[in-house]
Amino acid sequence: MATTLAPGTLLREMADLWVTLGKQGQAESGMGVLRACTMTLVVVAEEEDDGSAIGETIAALMPEHPARTILVRLRRRGGRELTGRVFAQCWMPFGQRRQICCEQIEIMASDASLDDVASVVAPVAAPDLPLIVWCRSGRVAAQPEFWRFAATASKVVVDSGSWGDPKAALQRLAEVAARGFAIGDFSWTHLTRWREMVSQVFENGRNAARLPEISRVRVRYEEAGRAATGRYLGAWVVDALASAGVRVELLLEKGDAPSVELGGGSFQVELARRGDRLVTTVDGLSHCTGLPLPTDYLLLREELGILRRDAVLERVLALAARL
Repeated sequence: MATTLAPGTLLREMADLWVTLGKQGQAESGMGVLRACTMTLVVVAEEEDDGSAIGETIAALMPEHPARTILVRLRRRGGRELTGRVFAQCWMPFGQRRQICCEQIEIMASDASLDDVASVVAPVAAPDLPLIVWCRSGRVAAQPEFWRFAATASKVVVDSGSWGDPKAALQRLAEVAARGFAIGDFSWTHLTRWREMVSQVFENGRNAARLPEISRVRVRYEEAGRAATGRYLGAWVVDALASAGVRVELLLEKGDAPSVELGGGSFQVELARRGDRLVTTVDGLSHCTGLPLPTDYLLLREELGILRRDAVLERVLALAARL
């Protein structure tokens, strides 16, 4: 039997929640609680995903990006079913006595009811604020129903590395970006430090003067879940060199550790991950910089700081989808 979830019920529960929190805060500190919200963050996850890990990521984000969070957990099977509950995420800034709180709504749904979730999310989203959808599931993000659900989002964040087929994933993302969706992709966000360091190499005037010598770019990527990142890196380097008037051959290869090599003649540049370091080598001279493995928290924090459409990502995505 189908179970329906009325948005009015969730709104009443949120109102009751704030009354209760206010009374508790007044009794404990005499200062009540502060309600904070800069956006609505919708997290779409599989039912079997680690709820504790998701909760920790959301909790870590809230002080910097306070949001009304709606966690949608999807069952693969079952009829049209929607259930939900409301609770709060609270923290107390260091040196203060008043708690800051954000609402959280958890919705349990089946794949068959994904279209119905949108009719619940829209009325309970924070009014007049950005709505960000973070889809943790490559399986769900590959479904047309998901993009109908996300049609009103200010930005949709996915990880193309979790879709299985990297080329198909990038082609699908390029299609939805061309339809006007503002896209964020963890496979691209992984490259922020890499792109900074490649750019830094050519901020040196002597290296910049040798750009015309480059004729070949070789990208090695780890096969497990990071092939899309390798495609992004290769496409970005080729695009950046083309903007400087340099045309190159691009080679994509599987490897034990990710790296990118730019070379031609006697000029050689290589960036390679070595554990938690990024080693940059220019004509045999090397230096290291820290490159910690990014977590969901670090990646999503970066994406939440960019709510507009990313022109560089969209241009590189279109090129990567054709590789």
